[in-house]
Amino acid sequence: MALLLALGWSAPVQAKATRQAKVTTSKTVQAAKAPAARTAKSSTKTSVKAAAKPSRRAVASSGRQLASAAVHRKGRVRQSVAVARPLALARVEAPAQAQAPLMPISVKTPAGVPLKPSATVAAASGATGASFGQIYGLHHTSDPLDLKSSVALVMDQETNEVVLAKNSEAVLPIASLTKLMTAAVIVDARLSMDEDITVTSDDVDTEKNSSSRLAVGATLTRGELLHLALMSSENRAAHALGRTYPGGLQAFVSVMNTKAKALGMQDTRYVDPTGLNSNNQSSARDLAVLVKAAYQQPLIRELSTSPEHAVRLGNRQVQFRNTNSLVRSPAWDIGLQKTGYIVEAGRCLAMQASMVGRKYIMIFLDSTGKYSRQADAERVRRWLERAPQKTSSITTTVVPDAVKITS
Repeated sequence: MALLLALGWSAPVQAKATRQAKVTTSKTVQAAKAPAARTAKSSTKTSVKAAAKPSRRAVASSGRQLASAAVHRKGRVRQSVAVARPLALARVEAPAQAQAPLMPISVKTPAGVPLKPSATVAAASGATGASFGQIYGLHHTSDPLDLKSSVALVMDQETNEVVLAKNSEAVLPIASLTKLMTAAVIVDARLSMDEDITVTSDDVDTEKNSSSRLAVGATLTRGELLHLALMSSENRAAHALGRTYPGGLQAFVSVMNTKAKALGMQDTRYVDPTGLNSNNQSSARDLAVLVKAAYQQPLIRELSTSPEHAVRLGNRQVQFRNTNSLVRSPAWDIGLQKTGYIVEAGRCLAMQASMVGRKYIMIFLDSTGKYSRQADAERVRRWLERAPQKTSSITTTVVPDAVKITS
C-alpha cells in the first residue's frame, strides 16, 4: 500500500517536472535561435536587395517603353519577388486567332421583277396605297435576319465587300434619299453657303402636298437650307437649292443625272431635287455608291448627322431635329445618313456607320412601319457584333517572368 501511495503521488510530480523541463528547454532553444534567425533574415534582406538592384534598373529602363508598368505612389517600382538575374525584354508575335470568317447573306431578287418600274405600277400604287415593293411581292422575300425592309444592302466601305444583299438589284422609288445627290451637286458647285435664299411659292409641294415649317417668304442662307434638307429632310429647302442653282431647276436635275452616270449608277434616275416624285428611282447597289461618294464631303457628313439645329424665321427661333433617331444613340457611330419616305417608296434609310472596327455602308429600302428601318439597322449591327471577326497578329511586349511589378 505504501508502495502504491508512493507511486500515485510521484507520477504527477514527475509529469509536472517533465513539463517544466520541456518549457525550459523550448525557451532555451528559442533564445538560442533568435539571434541566428535575425541574422539570417537580415542577411536574406541584404541579398534580396542586392539581387534586386540590377532588375530595378532594367524595369526603370523598360518602364519608359511599357505604358502598362505599374509605379508606386512615391515613384518607386516595388519588387514582389527576388530576382536572380536581369532578363532582357522580348517582343513576340501573338498568333492570329483561327476563326471562321463572316458568312455573307445573299437573297437574290425574285424572277419577274422588272428592272425599270412602269407607269402602270405607279398608278396601282396610287390607287391602293401600296409601295412598289409590295406590288412586286418583295415583302414576301425572307432572310435570316428577318428584316422588315424588302431591299437591303450592307457593304464594307473600304473593300466593297458585300456582307448582306437582299433584293439589292431591284429598282424602286427612293424618296428623300434623293437629297444626298442634291447635296453632292450643291457642294460640287462651290456656291457661297452664306448667300441668302428666299423660299417662294415655287418651292411648295404640289406633288404630295406635304407640309413644311418653312413658310413662303422665309429667308435663309444656302448653308442653312442644305442643313435642313439633309438633317430634317425639308422639301422646300431642297427645292429652293435646286431652283437657285445656276441655270435653274432643269439644269440642276440634269447635273444630278450626269453625276449619277459618272459614278456608275446605271439604275438611277432623278426628276426633282426632293424625292417627292416617285420617278426618282435607284437600286440599293447604286445608292451604296452614292453614299460612298458623298462621304468624301466633310460638309455632307457634318450636316446629315447633326442631331438638331435652330434657325431664325422672322422674329422666332425654330428648332429642327434629325429624322434619324439613331444619330442620338450612344450605341452608334454614324458618319453619314439620310432617311426618306413616300408611299411608293416605303420607309428608306441610307447610312454609313463604324461597327466592330470596320466602316459599313447600309441601305434599307421599302420598309414597313415608322421605325422599322432603324430596327433593321439595329438587327444588322447585332448580327455583325456577334459574328466572328477577322483578327490580325498582335505585337506584344513580354515582361521578364523573374520580375513582378505591382502597383
